[in-house]
Amino acid sequence: MTSLHELGAVPLGRLIRIGQASCRDIACAFLDRIEMLNPRYNAVVSLRPREDILREAEAADARVAAGEPLGPLHGLPMAVKDLSPTAGLRTTFGSPIFADFIPETDSLLVERLKAAGAVIIGKTNTPEFGLGSHTYNPVFGATRNAFDPSRSAGGSSGGAAVAVALGLLPVADGSDFGGSLRNPAAYGNIFGLRPGQGRVPTWPSADPYFAQLSTDGPMARTVEDLALLLDVMAGYDRRAPLSLPAEATFGDATPPAVPRIGWLGDLGGHLPFEPGILDLCEGALKATSAAGAQVEPVTPAFDFEALWRAFVVLRQFNQLARLKPLYEDPRTQALLKPEAVWEAEGGLRLGAADLSAAIQMRGRWYGEICRLFDGFDFLAIPSAQVFPFPVEMHWPQTINGRAMDSYHRWMEVIVPATLSGCPVISVPAGFKDGLPMGLQIIGAPRGERALLAFARAYEAMLPVPTGAL
Repeated sequence: MTSLHELGAVPLGRLIRIGQASCRDIACAFLDRIEMLNPRYNAVVSLRPREDILREAEAADARVAAGEPLGPLHGLPMAVKDLSPTAGLRTTFGSPIFADFIPETDSLLVERLKAAGAVIIGKTNTPEFGLGSHTYNPVFGATRNAFDPSRSAGGSSGGAAVAVALGLLPVADGSDFGGSLRNPAAYGNIFGLRPGQGRVPTWPSADPYFAQLSTDGPMARTVEDLALLLDVMAGYDRRAPLSLPAEATFGDATPPAVPRIGWLGDLGGHLPFEPGILDLCEGALKATSAAGAQVEPVTPAFDFEALWRAFVVLRQFNQLARLKPLYEDPRTQALLKPEAVWEAEGGLRLGAADLSAAIQMRGRWYGEICRLFDGFDFLAIPSAQVFPFPVEMHWPQTINGRAMDSYHRWMEVIVPATLSGCPVISVPAGFKDGLPMGLQIIGAPRGERALLAFARAYEAMLPVPTGAL
């Protein structure tokens, strides 16, 4: 018999609505799972008292019994990534500077989760300020990989990915600038969607315009759960001026009859990969070929080193509003990790010409992306350049003999999708020596529905279950 913690948000919601499972029983199932596994994996942090959670679950049951309208996440337990403010619940951003910070207001994301009926039970772990694709910080420690606790869970949504993979949560929110939804999804054998620019609004934000380079998005073990959570997260909010209006349900589209997929591979030799990753991801794409997709290698004629430099500049500029006051105060500067100092110092050195050049480079890349989508429905590239690495390592120093010159250079594979502004999903690609890897599928601008439809067809071909249950 399937246990409640093994089910996703859609089937759990169905059980609640037909009276075959109570919100209290579901909360107990996930809390028991957290009690059993979280001490080893460290995915959920700042967990609220059990009695408070169960009181809210019982109130959710009362609304079911009264026949009240129910939201899409009604009564389901959720823990919010520890970068998103939660009113009355500690939000540390993974930083000792904010170790005891308790916000007075919710972020827009949390507002929407609560309005959809979710019961917020705690937070999920993240690296300090979300910097780096490896989830560890001095407040809570490291989150460990769901398949091998001696390895990294990825990041910065590492806690969310592990919680979903292990059945500590039915679904989870993440956020992504430099692969923070895609890398941990790959390392957890689950799905992680970075929505296209403006699809999921962010508030509060120091810059409601440029901050669109980072976006919240859903993580789940199934595509139908991913689409459900995206329905909750997406839609216009006037506090986010570039946000898009709500669309029809994201889970009801159909994929192209003969999808045309452009395989980007290693970008013509520009990217180094740990042995086995390219073969694994190409093998996953071959399965789609057998099902009727047309897969064709493609190497855009583009200066990818210049694109990387543009990414670094735009990221440092984006981080400066948050990090500058902390860097310039000696009391807080001493508490920043080296990667945060690197970002702050780089941002302070930027000039108008640097920013202008980076913006123009991003514009040229978007033009190239549009040209590529004239011939393809989707583009594909691995989700990471290395398999999960030892949890004690801060970040990979070399890949296949090539030295990495920054704390995030080893994740350069995420840059083409991030700077395109297009939606991109990490889907499971398989395992090597027991360690998982993922494949990025990039959709056309504003193409989330078609992307999810393709991911659902891809999911039906997977030879092994998702997650780590």
